[in-house]
Amino acid sequence: MRLVLGSSSKYRQSLLRRIITDFDIDSPSIDEIAHDREPPRDFAQRMALEKAQVVAKRWQQRLILGSDQIAYCINPGNDAAGSGLSTQDTILGKPENHAKAKQQLAFCSGQSVVFYTTCCLINTDTGKQQRFSDTYTLHFKSLNEDLIETYLQKEQPYNCAGSIKTEGLGIALIARHEGDDPSCLIGLPLIKLISALEAENYRVI
Repeated sequence: MRLVLGSSSKYRQSLLRRIITDFDIDSPSIDEIAHDREPPRDFAQRMALEKAQVVAKRWQQRLILGSDQIAYCINPGNDAAGSGLSTQDTILGKPENHAKAKQQLAFCSGQSVVFYTTCCLINTDTGKQQRFSDTYTLHFKSLNEDLIETYLQKEQPYNCAGSIKTEGLGIALIARHEGDDPSCLIGLPLIKLISALEAENYRVI
């Protein structure tokens, strides 16, 4: 059975190609808006499910993969040295521009940021759903303004959650990291995905 990735993310596509060379891509194009007081992890899980469900309606005899990721600061300090973000503003989305990225990295300075990635795999033949998640944590160094500015000018990670691209120069901003699967950090937990695929008799090797 053929796999369909329900995502337009070039990072997820690149990750998936590490284990599967040929698959289809179908962007779900849904409104990604959290419900009132919806916990961040619940929001990410709902988004992964809804993305997979939307794409599943358009395909037959396929495995549909939907995924979502959130990044959040787990020990926000004291307004992160005047970053302009409040200590309650712990969810770190894609900055999209230089000013927001600068705020985010100032906020992350000396802090720990969790990247929570969740997936939903749907078999359109049987209707079976598998949901799985993983986390990866980055512990940031203390970052001064000059270091942040130099990094942003060189990397320009404006489409990356938390303004960090650890597969590139962003690794220089990290004191240490922890987690079972570094691919989770980029956008797909490949170890758990392979297990989910094997449960559908889909072998990558």
